[in-house]
Amino acid sequence: MHSRQGAGRDGLVRRAAEYRVHILVHEMDAMPLSPDIALAAFLIGAFAAALVTGLAGFAFGIVAAAIWLHALAPAQVTALVAAYALLVQGYAVWKLRHALNLGRLWPFLLGSAAGIPAGVAILKWVPAAYLRTGVGVLLVLFSLHNLVWPRLPQLKRGGRAADVTVGILNGALGASTGLAGILVVIWSGMRGWSRDEQRATFQPVGVATFLMIMLALGGSGIVTPDTVQLFLLGLPALLAGTWLGWALYGKLNEGSFRRVVLLLLLLSGLALVVVGPWR
Repeated sequence: MHSRQGAGRDGLVRRAAEYRVHILVHEMDAMPLSPDIALAAFLIGAFAAALVTGLAGFAFGIVAAAIWLHALAPAQVTALVAAYALLVQGYAVWKLRHALNLGRLWPFLLGSAAGIPAGVAILKWVPAAYLRTGVGVLLVLFSLHNLVWPRLPQLKRGGRAADVTVGILNGALGASTGLAGILVVIWSGMRGWSRDEQRATFQPVGVATFLMIMLALGGSGIVTPDTVQLFLLGLPALLAGTWLGWALYGKLNEGSFRRVVLLLLLLSGLALVVVGPWR
């Protein structure tokens, strides 16, 4: 039996070598995808996630994972989402540097730093899959409510104390589920800020929160040579999706941007509920 498994694995490696990459197929009950289909799914996922993030400023991990978990090993998905998201979000922060406001950012950053240890502790008691499903349900309800009743409540007088509180919840949620930034996306829209002000808030907070989470969790040894090859192979698709997303963003007015954000929150929530947990 061991010889048969070794032969099958060797055959997979030989086929994937044509693309200079070793695709690790997700362990599923269904028949695994062939390496060429898995590679196509990976590239499509990188392009789609970058396009969505370039357009709306968030949801890279949710979009990418919804596609990649059908084709790649979960450890590869985690590493690639982290690396690509930081690239795309970092570029967005540079693009929006004119709208950055440190006075607005620091309460969220301080709160996120304080909330991360709580999120790490939560992981020891509550499975992340349950948390993600719960967040997905809340996102669906929130987005549907505001799509049906378009007037989003304005909380311009929330103050820095409220921003710090949202930051704490953001850090806890990010550390326990990997969904750093989602709460700040919603809160920024409710504060009555312009689209550039919103993105110049939740994207830097997302980048900083994710970096702090990586430091808190420490190295896990999941970055392998195969993952590095995949990372390099997907860069053209990532860059193309990012360029197209920003081109479309330039055509949105304030109302259109709000509707796009709500629709993506809805789709993100459905993905969290339907696609299932990251394993």
